[in-house]
Amino acid sequence: MTDLSTTLVLGGARSGKSAFAERMIAESGLARVYLATATAGDEEMQDRIAHHRSRRGSDWTTVEEPLALIDVLTQVSRPGCAVLVDCLTLWLSNLMLAGRDLDVEANRLAEFLGVAANPVVLVSNEVGLGIVPETRLGRDFRDAQGRLNQMVASSVPNVMFVAAGLPLWLKRSS
Repeated sequence: MTDLSTTLVLGGARSGKSAFAERMIAESGLARVYLATATAGDEEMQDRIAHHRSRRGSDWTTVEEPLALIDVLTQVSRPGCAVLVDCLTLWLSNLMLAGRDLDVEANRLAEFLGVAANPVVLVSNEVGLGIVPETRLGRDFRDAQGRLNQMVASSVPNVMFVAAGLPLWLKRSS
């Protein structure tokens, strides 16, 4: 059993960030809630979701919500429980496609994290390390993801970057 506090886990695609976040929560000894933001829109995404489910096992409560992240966090959060949000990148994409106000949603998330009654581990992609996206939409998404990651990072006590399955702590509370 380990002491767990709210943490942002950043990394690239297939970096091991989700598996690392799952282990953090599993080792805490707390009840486990997995808040999935993905939608199974095609066969490849269905396979990814199935892989994540099988890796977690049956001792997780899974809640799927592509848009109303803060509402669901409020509902499932309770003392003695840890929540894994996987992932902020897909949540942001869903918000953009739904025409939601990204700043309002990011502020709501930051406010929630400041008063959360339990640890929340949030997984997010670092998309700003690659090439400049060719399309306007791609650049807008990259920029919005960078702003969201910065806002969440400033709102939580711990931030780590995962590469090749290995964690690098960027910010760590004592």
